[in-house]
Amino acid sequence: MVTISIKPQWQFTHSDVTRTFPQLLDLLAAIRAERSINAAAAVLGVSYRHAWGLVRKAGREFGAPLLDMTQGRRARLSALGEKLLAADRRIEARIAPLLDSLASELEAEIERLRAGAAPVLRIHASHGYAIELLRRFLARRSHTVELKYRGSMEATASLAAGGCDLAGFHVPLGELQEASLAFYAPWLDRRRHVLINLATRRLGVMVAARNPKAILSLADLAQPGVRFVNRQFGSVTRVVLDLLLEREGIERARIAGYDTGELTHSGVASCIASGLADAGFGVEQGARSFGLEFIPVMSERYFLLCEEESLAAPAVTRIREVLASKQYRAEAGKLAGIDVTGAGSTLALAEAFPTTVACTP
Repeated sequence: MVTISIKPQWQFTHSDVTRTFPQLLDLLAAIRAERSINAAAAVLGVSYRHAWGLVRKAGREFGAPLLDMTQGRRARLSALGEKLLAADRRIEARIAPLLDSLASELEAEIERLRAGAAPVLRIHASHGYAIELLRRFLARRSHTVELKYRGSMEATASLAAGGCDLAGFHVPLGELQEASLAFYAPWLDRRRHVLINLATRRLGVMVAARNPKAILSLADLAQPGVRFVNRQFGSVTRVVLDLLLEREGIERARIAGYDTGELTHSGVASCIASGLADAGFGVEQGARSFGLEFIPVMSERYFLLCEEESLAAPAVTRIREVLASKQYRAEAGKLAGIDVTGAGSTLALAEAFPTTVACTP
């Protein structure tokens, strides 16, 4: 199996000369963490001389230092250094899932060209930390899958049309379950489909560290001066938020920035961490990974949907084995607000949603 990783590369152009400064952003991140150029150089496996020379050269190109080297204090990033590092994290949060999806497609295409290769399992799924972790585990075990990140409704529609073998989608627990499930109704069939448990995860309001705007509830999102960043149109997380606001009588038009759209929970969190917004709505792990505060609002279940006959397929069996393994559950247990206790087990649609009529009978 060939494993592919696609990463963005920064290019800096000054006076018509373009440079890339390899390792600069990794070095800045290490200096921020270690508070020492020498220790950061050791982390990257380069000499102190190389590290210091790289920082100085880049600073000259930008016309401002990247480090604050006040005598008697440990190394720390300057305002420019912090801005570059924050921008890099924002780029990673926004496009890494798209690049991972493309890498997965390329891996699958290469695997299909190998003589005697087994059929590649196709997964279309809403992006999330548990599904991202699953892909990494499968790659470690040399199991090739073609994972495309799609909105939950798009994923379930794709399964119904034969465009994929597994569809990842999420449904809120509690009183919003019925209304949310209705969006998937055209593509769910009680006679053909079965659910594989992936995770239960907490959703809520993400706010900047120390919560400077004193946001404590959804109603506070409509306060004057609060900048909100939303998920993209078609995202079920956005649909759920719409339902929550409607239930509480909060007008979306009063929330500044409600018409914005980020493709992932990490993208929302990165905007808040970078100071581009004050609040967003998403999963707890997104907030914690960017050092944000999190106000829990509700929980939801994330499933993998498939044809019942597909459960016996070797590739699906391997996925269920990974999800049920102690190793996967231990790693997933480190993700904030995510519970994978039942990961890998199966449920009939009628068992998971016993009171709903929003499925093909």
